[in-house]
Amino acid sequence: MKYFVSLLVLSLFVRISAQDSIMIRAIYDEALLRGESYENLRQLCKDVGPRLSGSTGAQMAVEWSEAKMKSYGFDRVYLQEIKVPHWERGTKESAWFRTVDGQLTKVHILALGGSIGTNGMMEAEVIEFKNLEELKKAKASKIKGKIVFLNQAMDAAQIQTFKAYGACYAIRGNGAVEAGKLGAKAVIIRSLGLPQDIHPHTGSMHYEDSVARIPAGALSTQDANDLSAALAKGKVNFVFEMDCRVYPDATSYNVIAEIRGTEKPEEIIVFGGHLDSWDAGEGAHDDGAGVIHCLEALRILKAMNYKPKHTLRVVFFMNEENGNMGGKSYATLAKAAGEKHIAALESDRGGFVPRGFGVDGSDAQVAFLQTFAPLYKNYDLHVFEKGYGGVDIGPLKEQYPGIPLFGFVPDSQRYFDYHHAPSDVFESVNRRELELGAAAISSFIYALDLKLK
Repeated sequence: MKYFVSLLVLSLFVRISAQDSIMIRAIYDEALLRGESYENLRQLCKDVGPRLSGSTGAQMAVEWSEAKMKSYGFDRVYLQEIKVPHWERGTKESAWFRTVDGQLTKVHILALGGSIGTNGMMEAEVIEFKNLEELKKAKASKIKGKIVFLNQAMDAAQIQTFKAYGACYAIRGNGAVEAGKLGAKAVIIRSLGLPQDIHPHTGSMHYEDSVARIPAGALSTQDANDLSAALAKGKVNFVFEMDCRVYPDATSYNVIAEIRGTEKPEEIIVFGGHLDSWDAGEGAHDDGAGVIHCLEALRILKAMNYKPKHTLRVVFFMNEENGNMGGKSYATLAKAAGEKHIAALESDRGGFVPRGFGVDGSDAQVAFLQTFAPLYKNYDLHVFEKGYGGVDIGPLKEQYPGIPLFGFVPDSQRYFDYHHAPSDVFESVNRRELELGAAAISSFIYALDLKLK
């Protein structure tokens, strides 16, 4: 009898798996043969452009997103009003360095997001440090009145490039505070990017009220190399101008679309990315690809007339880059409204070829994720492991303890070629890779909807 029951369970599993396989194949066919992700990304990048929180570009992106979602006839499309920081870069930055023999070298620099301006042209002697810990050990007498140069390169030996990025993040996030504590006039950092090129990478930084605020900018990796080489030969002065400014918080919106569940409509599976981007490029990989992945995932399921058990909700979060007010506000408002969120997924690692999914969750949730692996054997997805969900969905953990947060994992080797840089444009995204990502996410949401109790 026990043997018979085992066979019955196995038979049921095989039937469900076969049915899932057919559906997943159909999802991939829709994405690859009739997909709309690439054209939608082109419109977002080229017709809308950069989408820094609080800007007119961000507002246009909100309106474009709402109209696009409505055009697909989802059950519900709406805006969720939030407040976001409003920082502007101002007039294009300009910088060069001067050696003791009078030689001038122009460099490529971007102000870090949130930085104050230089209040006209600023000049001072440069002093170099290899990392933040080295700076913290320095004496104030050595730093006062100078421009600190933090020249920590990302570790090219790291196979998972996000680990290399994480190891360097502190020079960008905390560099101005630590240099300010020692009386520095300004801080410039080596861009957080792996290539040796002339494209500087911006990104968020922060100040502390108890520490004097100083300007903060990022040099391209090639210019960082040149500046370091010049410093090895003697005294160098750095000259630059940044016209940044901070305005009062602005009104903006998360953009939301959903297909209502047929069996448990009160239970919500949310997935999305962030609509805002930095202003130097077009935000194609970060995170245009992510929001388009998720929009396309929902479009595909509707096009296939799939009726989900749970409510499937796509959110285009606003303000991940410099505050995460979209993610924080969404989680708080969802809880206040009495909504029941049972799972969340984020795509915010670029539009590259899919590798799999990670989960920020318990051992049981990791084991659950690993049951998805056989479904993707023929699609070259192999990563199904404990990992990171995403910045936007992270606040859901506080409001819904125990919720599994899934993160889409594409190949990471080229991501930091473009991250926060002027080179993050539509042309840097491969059409087929983008479509494969949308298919992976759409099929994952389909399987998640079926498997979650």
